[in-house]
Amino acid sequence: MASLKPIPITVFTGFLGAGKTSIILSLLPQLPKDYKVVLLKNEFGDVEVDSQLAKQSSLTAVSEILNGCMCCVLIGQMKTALLEIRDNFRPDRIIIECSGSAFPATLAFQIRELERETSGDLKLDAIVTVIDAENFTGYEDSSPTSKMQASYTDAILINKWEHISERQLDIVIDHLNTLNDTTPKIRCQGRNGVDPNFIFGLDTKLFSESDPRLSAIDGTHNDEVETVTVFKGPSSAKPHVHDEHCQQTHVPQGVETMKQDVEPVEESVLTAALNGLSKETVWRVKGFVKLRDGVKILNWAFGRFELTALEAGISDGAIVKLTAMGERGEIKRTIRKFAAALDAELV
Repeated sequence: MASLKPIPITVFTGFLGAGKTSIILSLLPQLPKDYKVVLLKNEFGDVEVDSQLAKQSSLTAVSEILNGCMCCVLIGQMKTALLEIRDNFRPDRIIIECSGSAFPATLAFQIRELERETSGDLKLDAIVTVIDAENFTGYEDSSPTSKMQASYTDAILINKWEHISERQLDIVIDHLNTLNDTTPKIRCQGRNGVDPNFIFGLDTKLFSESDPRLSAIDGTHNDEVETVTVFKGPSSAKPHVHDEHCQQTHVPQGVETMKQDVEPVEESVLTAALNGLSKETVWRVKGFVKLRDGVKILNWAFGRFELTALEAGISDGAIVKLTAMGERGEIKRTIRKFAAALDAELV
């Protein structure tokens, strides 16, 4: 290992829908063509949405850890995944994209352990937090995790600021300065994201033995996000059902409620259903929808959404396969009407 350069690891955190995946993908065209990047992504639910989107990019490889958060329920899986990425691809950089509720301390501790176990072959380079400027002052009040993400980071990327006034942006920056007045705050440039030179090569001291705040860090995970799967299609394509502790459960034998209708969804119906969602209780909806002009990747966050063509299509015949994320105890009630509008159901 002594003759090889250490593999730097950049960790992206940020609340649901902040735009982490889009920013990561925007970095790739700005890197040398022979620069190899592998993305390790952690997300709620069964649906591999962002990894499918990322596979249509110039990433060397994409690995996704589903059905839980790797800073709590899935702790330990990240270390295994990082070692496999190193052994299989030997990339120039690994990017970890956390789930929206992840507190980076536990992840950073695991990476620091890997630094020691691999004699520095894997190395934490930076923790980067993405802020949704349009919605931060709203979700900051209900999400302790979003405050921690902004407090313990090497750089704060302010995304979606184009949608708000200068006065509103000043309020967001004031909030961020209250949480963390020493970390650089960088405005993303729309689809161009941010210059990689701003966030690569930072050689962070966060969560290291020399970090004077280490003993004061509370690594408790905040279980503030609940997920619901919205599905329509043949029973064979039905996602696994998971309880609130991310453990697989089983549908009783003989229960058969899946929609067999294979007609695609009308885009106008989908748009109307999305526009009817409350961003107070539903924070993110993402997954796959079969429309008349093909299968689309749906990304909805806080009232705004995008549809992106899925080049590979869906092989299992599903018409709707979405993961909705939102306020615990409220999202099922809110999302049920949305599912009904698509002639789908909650699983």
